[in-house]
Amino acid sequence: MNTAPIFLCGFMGCGKSTVGKVLSKKLGTSCIDLDAYIEQTEGMIIPEIFEKKGEPYFRETETKSLGALANEGKVIATGGGALLSDKNGKLAKSAGLVVFIDTDFDTCYSRIKDDPHRPIAFNSTREELLERYEYRKPLYKANSNCIVSGSLSPVEIADEIVRIYKAR
Repeated sequence: MNTAPIFLCGFMGCGKSTVGKVLSKKLGTSCIDLDAYIEQTEGMIIPEIFEKKGEPYFRETETKSLGALANEGKVIATGGGALLSDKNGKLAKSAGLVVFIDTDFDTCYSRIKDDPHRPIAFNSTREELLERYEYRKPLYKANSNCIVSGSLSPVEIADEIVRIYKAR
């Protein structure tokens, strides 16, 4: 694999972690789940970080973690909010390829609605999540280099990303 990382972004439940695992195998590298990385470095699970330190602290930790992983040359499955800020988008784009996995809301919602490990999803109504989805989608587009349809299978999404990555 070339040394530039691939950052996967998109709404909660779009398939970043699943695609990341498939993609990393195809490229012969490893996949780092940004949320799991943060949990390991913070010594707390995401819901605890939100509860004890708040969302602003968590978002700052995401930025620091993205910076720490920018030179790793790995596949990085970001959290649903990691690439909403221009600062994080610029950081990731300057380091490597940022791919927005564009998955429709109903699919995402069916995957996240009852997940207590996702504090934003677990504590929000369907309508609130739809509003968040619609707010975030243009930010994902703005902070990515390319878009891949989330309606494809994880293998097909990974194949498309490999094609894009190799063409760069």
